[in-house]
Amino acid sequence: MARSTKGEDLPDITVGRVHHGNLWTRVSRVGTEGERPFLLVSGLGVSSHYFEQLAPHLMQFGPVYALDLPGFGGVPHARHALTISDFAELVGAAIDEVGMEDPVVVGHSMGTQICAELAAARPGLSTLVLISPVVDDRAGTLPVQAVRFVRSAVHEPFRVMLLAVVAYLTCGFGWFLKVLPQMLSYRIRDTAPRIRIPTLIIRGEHDAVSPREWVSRLAGDFPDASTVEIEGAAHSVMHAHAREVAQLCVSHAEGTLSAKEASAPDEPIAVMPELPAEETSLDPGDVVQAVAAEVRGVAIEFTGNHTDDDHLVELGRTQQAEARRRGKEGAGD
Repeated sequence: MARSTKGEDLPDITVGRVHHGNLWTRVSRVGTEGERPFLLVSGLGVSSHYFEQLAPHLMQFGPVYALDLPGFGGVPHARHALTISDFAELVGAAIDEVGMEDPVVVGHSMGTQICAELAAARPGLSTLVLISPVVDDRAGTLPVQAVRFVRSAVHEPFRVMLLAVVAYLTCGFGWFLKVLPQMLSYRIRDTAPRIRIPTLIIRGEHDAVSPREWVSRLAGDFPDASTVEIEGAAHSVMHAHAREVAQLCVSHAEGTLSAKEASAPDEPIAVMPELPAEETSLDPGDVVQAVAAEVRGVAIEFTGNHTDDDHLVELGRTQQAEARRRGKEGAGD
């Protein structure tokens, strides 16, 4: 995959919507150049903001499309609970409407179920990445999953926990509780044998929701799958360890993953060391300015969601991305 000539610059985010029957999904795009697009599908209750760290790393290789499905990220929910298959149909409609040509399909948490269902139904796709797949079929009850979620959450950075709280409040517990049974009852292991494309499964070292033993069993159900574990990461591995995940996604899409980077199902899971943390040297004034700019962006996006104005959502998300970029630039000074 050719690297974009735009370097590390972060272009504006464009926001649109794709209708499918009486439902619609929001499509946020960042980047325009590259050989293949990336399609990102988030998990239960959360928004595409969970990919805010991953998208800038992927867009260097191709345009990135992140979806907010019905009920999530400010998109209105349906009158009835949608099945995993219903969500997959919406994602397929987005691929067709936007004109994505063989995207690298990346799903996280419940998004892995949606993407697996999509890949099984669309043999024309050629690359699948499942991050923190759910649900462990030997521990699929709500109490067990709740305990595992808490165990994993204590290893997440504060920002991920903040994003989760905001996302769940935006989603609403009524819709969350309607979709939750669909996630718990979906058997991704039954879908896996029908997926005939190379599949990469990524988990974090401290991810109790997607434990190592479960990932190994799941990988064995795919005709062609490889697995990797990232040191120091938890369930939202693609946020705190975006550089590592992006590197794996691109190598997988290029077909250049080595046996040291990812393992076959009958082998111990390959472990990828976490990259050194980027140095930070922001002074208090820079921190205040960055936070204030991001808060303004959040307020604009919130207004856009509640007034059904995609332009405001686009403006708000662009301002938030710009605030994060400036923060990173300041950290490197």
